[in-house]
Amino acid sequence: MSFKIDRGLFKYDFIDHHAVLCVPVDADVKEIRKRYLKIARRLHPDSSLTETDEQKQLGNEFLSKLVNPAYEKLCSDRTRTEYILILSQIGKRLLQESTSVTLNTDLGKQLAQTPNLDQFYKSAIAKIGETQYDSLEEALQFIAQVSELNLVYLMRSASKPSAAPPQLAQPTVQSGTPQSNALKNPPPALPKEDSIVDQYVRRAQSLIDKNQFAQAKVELQEALKLEPKNSRCHSLIAMVYLKQNQLKMAKIHFDNALKLDPNDETALQWKPKIDRAIGQQLSDQKVTSSANNGDKQPEKSGSGGLFGGLFGGKKK
Repeated sequence: MSFKIDRGLFKYDFIDHHAVLCVPVDADVKEIRKRYLKIARRLHPDSSLTETDEQKQLGNEFLSKLVNPAYEKLCSDRTRTEYILILSQIGKRLLQESTSVTLNTDLGKQLAQTPNLDQFYKSAIAKIGETQYDSLEEALQFIAQVSELNLVYLMRSASKPSAAPPQLAQPTVQSGTPQSNALKNPPPALPKEDSIVDQYVRRAQSLIDKNQFAQAKVELQEALKLEPKNSRCHSLIAMVYLKQNQLKMAKIHFDNALKLDPNDETALQWKPKIDRAIGQQLSDQKVTSSANNGDKQPEKSGSGGLFGGLFGGKKK
């Protein structure tokens, strides 16, 4: 299942961990832990929500890919403090660009205008939390809805107490109409929170460094399910296949990497070597077939074996 969300804060290349757990952005560690445990119980394979094997697998994916990473990020004082700082910066930036922000839900639009900001926000979050993971097929929609509430709340919190709520609507740009100063001079780009795919890639690279290729391949396969056109993922999984002596699979993924990014350094370095190695394999197969048929076998030059040639082994 794809966990791509393109609404709320997710729309700005930011993983909204508060939305995943359905807690307010000012929730403390105790509240975060309590909510996490409740979700974990709901998604557990033995719960009534995961009766079928398909539901058990889906519940496990939600836990491993969204819920557990969210809890790990928010339960630590250090990482939570950094995360909250980024949230605050996002709120200020989006406030200046409010005319370019579009709201998709009635709750988000109501929150943008209500005079009782905190009360409405926390009440809405609590209400959504009651059923957020009751239907796993609809859980991503609830996460997106909560993230939109978080976006509005951050924007309004970033405004001055006396300022009116920002009007959030799709701008109508007319020819010759000057843009606002905020859009002419946007604030510096915010540091991006690692995407889910980035997290897979980071774990895979760590596993490759430890020569744990089977586990690395699993991480990269999951990443490619989310972003099948990620050249970095194709290049890394090609290296994994290469290390496992699966040259044809390595060639396929290096080819994909170069199609997506012709300047991919790893693919440029290794693809020619793989092409030569595969060519040598085919040549050797012909020689063996010829020898089995009674033909004279030509002499072969020593190459130190397949991986000796590819990875710089000693020549015989």
